[in-house]
Amino acid sequence: MKYSIRKQFAYIFIGLMAGTILLCWFINNTFLERYYFHNKQTVVMDAYNQMNAAAQKGSISSDDFDIHLQQLSARYNISILVLDEDSETIRVSGGDPAILKIELWNHVLFDSAEGSEKLYPDTPEPKSGPGGGKASKYEENIITNKTLVRNDSPFYIVQLVTSNRVSMEYLDMWGFLDNGNLFFIRTALEGIRDSVDIANRFLAYVGIAATVASGIIIWIVSKKITDPILELAHISERMTHLDFDARYKGRSFNEIAILGNHINQMADTLEVTISELKTANNELQKDIERKNEVDEMRKEFLSNVSHELKTPIALIQGYAEGLKEGINDDDEESRNFYCDVIIDESGKMNNMVKKLLTLNQLEFGNEVITMERFDIVMLIHNYIQSAEILIRQNDATVHFEQDTPVYVWGDEFKTEEVFMNYFSNALNHLDGERIVDIKLTQESKTVRVSVFNTGIPVPEDSLPHLWEKFYKVDKARTREYGGSGVGLSIVKAIQESMNQKYGVVNYENGVEFWFELEKVTDR
Repeated sequence: MKYSIRKQFAYIFIGLMAGTILLCWFINNTFLERYYFHNKQTVVMDAYNQMNAAAQKGSISSDDFDIHLQQLSARYNISILVLDEDSETIRVSGGDPAILKIELWNHVLFDSAEGSEKLYPDTPEPKSGPGGGKASKYEENIITNKTLVRNDSPFYIVQLVTSNRVSMEYLDMWGFLDNGNLFFIRTALEGIRDSVDIANRFLAYVGIAATVASGIIIWIVSKKITDPILELAHISERMTHLDFDARYKGRSFNEIAILGNHINQMADTLEVTISELKTANNELQKDIERKNEVDEMRKEFLSNVSHELKTPIALIQGYAEGLKEGINDDDEESRNFYCDVIIDESGKMNNMVKKLLTLNQLEFGNEVITMERFDIVMLIHNYIQSAEILIRQNDATVHFEQDTPVYVWGDEFKTEEVFMNYFSNALNHLDGERIVDIKLTQESKTVRVSVFNTGIPVPEDSLPHLWEKFYKVDKARTREYGGSGVGLSIVKAIQESMNQKYGVVNYENGVEFWFELEKVTDR
């Protein structure tokens, strides 16, 4: 595959490995020699400090310090020479004493530069050094002699010396210790370059081998990653053709295995869903067959609306004509009665139209249901408080003893409308002890709100029809308080829009209407 993840994995990791090794090689090649040289300078200065400390203590001639000096010379590959005031050798380590002494005197005679006359005022012109004829040989032997560090108190010089005779570079340090002894420290720098070259070659060999080995390992590992992905791709392709028998069979516990298990679950779910869709299609055929029934229901609805509006319109028309004809012009009480009837009937019509509009929006899904978390106990208390006047007018006793907040999920405004319909029905059908009892029953996932009122139970044959539009058990009594038979239909539409249950229960001394809401559970 051109865009294979396996190849991308391999190329990326091999590139990172090779780039890291090349970067390390470049850093080694550029800075390792400088680091070694700086380290050599540090070693030489450390050796000087140890010798100077021993000279101050007077232990430079001791056997213990001689052993320490030998160890220092062997560990860091340096040559050390210490002379007393009579040019006699006190300590020597890591080289030929005669050669080291010659090199030291060459430095003293020819490299002290401006300070040589001050240091040795009685020394003749250096035409020949100790050993005779060495001056000219020294000058021919040295190509460069670069002073790196020069200190006057105590006096010492650190120099980079290039030898023409052996084509090598040395790091030399010479001067005087605090007790007046002359010292000389030399270390060859050629080993640094050899070490750097060897380190770079070794790093290159190891890097090439590591890159090849890593490439092979990454190729194998990426295959273990991409093979399950290819298997999942094959399964998904079969699923696009509605073949849900394909299953992922990996036994690992990584993310790909989790994805495979989810795909298996999705296949099961899709199979069930498609089965349900086929069932729904059959139901749709039945729904089409019910189209005629819906048309009949529409005709019935129009007939019911016409019937409900006919009476108030006739009353309004009759009393309005009476006012226009001037019936009982001199009787102000009659005129007020006519006006009150007109206002009352128009108010009933307005209320019924509003309820019909609300019901229509709910049934056709035009009303937006906003699910929110709210306290049903506070909603009930607030409504009871706002309906205090109606309660007194109906001489009712309302019982609601719940004070602890109970939080539910639902549309708070619509829920209040459901409770309002139940509560107003309870007030309008009160009888006997005239008690309205409101209760909350909490289950594991739901909260049931019930509104009970004392009075005459609903006839059993009327219970299934209570939720139908314009259905009235006692039409005369309903007309008395302005009921339109739409309130319970609105309750039904609201509860179904929130996918919650509702119902009614008959008792010997009254009727209980109830509805349920989803309970907010603590997590």
